[in-house]
Amino acid sequence: MVHFAAGMRPRGKAAARPILAAACLIAAGATLWSQSPNGGRCILALTLTDAETDERLAGIVRIEDSDGRIVPTPELLSRGQGLVDEALPIHQWSIVPASGVVKVSLPQKQLTLTALSGLETEARQLALDLRGKSDATERVPLKRFYRAASHGLRSANTHLHLMRLAREQADRYLQEVPAADGLDLLFVSYLERAGADHEYITNRYLKADLARLGDASGVLFGNGEEHRHNFSAQGEGYGHVMFLDIQDLVLPVSIGPGIMQTGTDGLPVQRGIDAARREGAAAVWCHNHWGFENVPNWVMGRLDAQNIFDGGDHGSYEDSFYRFLNAGIRAPFSTGTDWFIYDFARVYAPAAEPLTARSWLKSLAAGKSFITNGPLLELSASGKTLGDTLRLPARGSVEVIARGVGRSDFREIQLIRDGVVIESAKSRPVGGHFEAAGRWTIDMRSSGWLALRTPAPPSPPDAARLAQAPQNEFGKPLFSHTSPIYVEIAGARIFNPAAARDLVASIERSVRRVEDMARFADNAEKACVLQVYHEAIAELQRQLDE
Repeated sequence: MVHFAAGMRPRGKAAARPILAAACLIAAGATLWSQSPNGGRCILALTLTDAETDERLAGIVRIEDSDGRIVPTPELLSRGQGLVDEALPIHQWSIVPASGVVKVSLPQKQLTLTALSGLETEARQLALDLRGKSDATERVPLKRFYRAASHGLRSANTHLHLMRLAREQADRYLQEVPAADGLDLLFVSYLERAGADHEYITNRYLKADLARLGDASGVLFGNGEEHRHNFSAQGEGYGHVMFLDIQDLVLPVSIGPGIMQTGTDGLPVQRGIDAARREGAAAVWCHNHWGFENVPNWVMGRLDAQNIFDGGDHGSYEDSFYRFLNAGIRAPFSTGTDWFIYDFARVYAPAAEPLTARSWLKSLAAGKSFITNGPLLELSASGKTLGDTLRLPARGSVEVIARGVGRSDFREIQLIRDGVVIESAKSRPVGGHFEAAGRWTIDMRSSGWLALRTPAPPSPPDAARLAQAPQNEFGKPLFSHTSPIYVEIAGARIFNPAAARDLVASIERSVRRVEDMARFADNAEKACVLQVYHEAIAELQRQLDE
């Protein structure tokens, strides 16, 4: 079967349209350096290693001169390849693969090199004095402050596509970038858009191609499809959903004239979800609350996880997760990066060896996950951990232990109960990273849920608020959030009637928008689509009546 990329067209800073200008600038920069007043070049042999085990690591490096200008390294793959905004800090970084010794031509000057690997190492900065040297060797040991694998955790990006790259470029990108970021699993997904998908290079990857890339990179590649509907080219529609670990494409891949410039809006995405799940695939909703079918499909239990911060600006936790959880719907957290890997974003979940896409997705659907683009989180409540249910015979106390660690300062960890911050603990520097820890006794007077997060990114993400938010090395606002631990008292699950009524109102608004915007061939098509919403309203009303 063919594997391709799915997702939304790039927009904003996360836009992913590779441009020749970037390559031209790098080449021009290299020429300027070769003509520098100091003359001469030095060939630097560079290796990154684990400071504890001495094994070679894939990672990223940034090289600056004494004035803080970035020194081009055209021999290395730019970490920002494919991203159109050249001002993004991600373009300052280049990839050092784990295999072999990398040789880089640099000016014979005093330079500063900064290196890191994934999310689990401290950044290492060292001075390079290359004056008068034609060659030099640097073996850069990186100190790990966390080992997710020792906790049984494996990280994944659930949403990725590439476009406008030659096959050689795409192969190199997939072979080097996920490994340098420390990902264990990457889902590469197929998607369609009339008139544009001929440039979707990841649509040309077969299962055997992904297996070959996995063998070369040490990263497991999973197969997926983005099934989607928009009412206009980029406008909101029924929504986008990832089918992960599919065996065959669910057709049609994209629905309606808004994307495919033909046909009607007569198929709900729910039909595709049911088809994918019958074949054992996981269904993960994309782009937070974006899409009219998001709420109905969660209400009816047809989804396995919810992505957030996976391309575009579509609100924060309160717009989806907290609403669902307070209405008694268990919605595991997930994330990805849509077009190109523009951030460190990933979701961690436990998985036994050998790692398989199916076993990892099962753990994700069980709610044993946390998402992050920097901080790493740990949470337990009276011995229970993420995805577990703590059952109490009556109201009582719960002992909560929480921890956060990260290379960048995330400022604090926050304990969330039923969508509200109830406790927090400030971060503190520990060597070259930051840590925060909390231990609290929580009085649970009613059934609910507990989760841990770092401060949420600004929403909406205006420039002034973004500038004040803690960021990672790529200039992205930090985020991290665990899936919940559920607390049931006297056998009852949380069900907040106000939250349920809010979901009913949301679905009713979607019905009105569908009736106004959709093009149906006949009343039968209209009834098929609207049944998705009416069914969910009836289910919520049943729960409210009870």
